[in-house]
Amino acid sequence: MDTSRGSKEMVLLAGNSHPELAQLIASRLEVPVGRAEVKEMANRETSVEIMESVREKSVYLIQTANPKDVNNNIMELLIMAYACKTSSARNIVGVIPYLPYCKQSKMRKRGCIVSKLLAKMMYKAGLTHVITMDLHQKEIQGFFECPVDNLRASPFLLQYIQECIPDYRNAVIVARDPGSAKKATSYAERLRLG
Repeated sequence: MDTSRGSKEMVLLAGNSHPELAQLIASRLEVPVGRAEVKEMANRETSVEIMESVREKSVYLIQTANPKDVNNNIMELLIMAYACKTSSARNIVGVIPYLPYCKQSKMRKRGCIVSKLLAKMMYKAGLTHVITMDLHQKEIQGFFECPVDNLRASPFLLQYIQECIPDYRNAVIVARDPGSAKKATSYAERLRLG
């Protein structure tokens, strides 16, 4: 892949949620992870400093949701997006493999649709595009005021099972809860398993 021209127009930045994933993506694309300092200050506020120019470039922000620190992960993403927006980035793409709060996509009694709130916040912070995986409800894409690519992990998972798990034909697919039974049944049928 010739990245000589493309890498000058693209910047890959990462928050603290999954630095290993950022490195894997960077090595796959043959581009470095951009220099940015994302840290928690003494008063627990998030501080972001982008340490290279993003002016007129396409910026890809890699940030997922770590179960132990979901809200800080969100704030890091929002602040990084806003820092890129105010630094005149051409496009700001959020690469968010697990979109937090996606299970809160329906109105409850005296509650709110939290995934819609998060979508609005991401757009207002500066995201011009979102890439995510396996949304809990595909309708969540409609909450965003920017394009959303909802990728599916199942083809890769099925390929991994078939190629890397010896004797997988003697396995059984199990759903961990009633809500995931439909997906487990789909996997079982495609792998021709019980």
